[in-house]
Amino acid sequence: MSRKIVLITGTNSGFGWLTVHSVAALGHKVYATMRDTEGKNADKAQALSALENVTVLDVTLTDDKSVEQAVETIIAKEDSIDVLINNAGFSMNGVAESFTISDVQGMFDVNVFAPWRFMKQVLPAMRKQEDGLIINVTSGFGRVSFPFATVYAASKFGLEGLSEGLHYEVKRLGVDVAILEPGAFPTEMSQKTTYASDQSVFEGYGAIAEIPNKMVAALGELIQTHKTNPQDVADAIVKLITTEKGKRPLRTVVDPITGEYIDAANQAVAEQFAKGLIKFGMGELLD
Repeated sequence: MSRKIVLITGTNSGFGWLTVHSVAALGHKVYATMRDTEGKNADKAQALSALENVTVLDVTLTDDKSVEQAVETIIAKEDSIDVLINNAGFSMNGVAESFTISDVQGMFDVNVFAPWRFMKQVLPAMRKQEDGLIINVTSGFGRVSFPFATVYAASKFGLEGLSEGLHYEVKRLGVDVAILEPGAFPTEMSQKTTYASDQSVFEGYGAIAEIPNKMVAALGELIQTHKTNPQDVADAIVKLITTEKGKRPLRTVVDPITGEYIDAANQAVAEQFAKGLIKFGMGELLD
């Protein structure tokens, strides 16, 4: 496989950290983004920068100019970006009513708007070279909305919506868009549970308000029982990169805990989705 220029977001920990190592080890040139590379993430930035084939960029995902400058920097140096991996994500749990507008905006800023910033920036170059791959890391909660993960799921639904429609729009232009749906893994994000801000509503929910804590505890037990390994997600990303263009699946589930029913949902919807495209005169996009 030819050497590719790969841009990965959210690389200071978890899936992003492992993916940088896995992709760079194959000889691809990796640009790894994270915030505060001279502050709280300095050690992580230095560690990744020491790897062969890796350059770390300090990027604020929620800032248009920061994202634009990062993409321009890469293209100026490499002439292209072959693969974009939108991995960075933010999770917050709790009774849905306890989410303030600010909480919801913060979630969507990172999980929906930031990936779209990157997609908007890389698509012109990918279309011009008639080749490219965008991998958007969503979640099983991008397919179903569990109670007490309602707003997080809504943001992942948003990213899935952007990805699915775009997949069909740009496939014939040589650009693949793929969705990766991980389940629960022992990453830094999953181990640092954050709850919504407006706790004043809890009294009205009674015992129901305690369920989010039980859910987090149960999830931790499931992770231990199934011994889930976040490297599986990095390996799935590598597989998408190495799969032949045009043959990559729209959705890939990596979830040893609940993946079976997410897969089943994906398959059922895909069948009906294809019928819908045909009915609306877009059957040619299925080729």
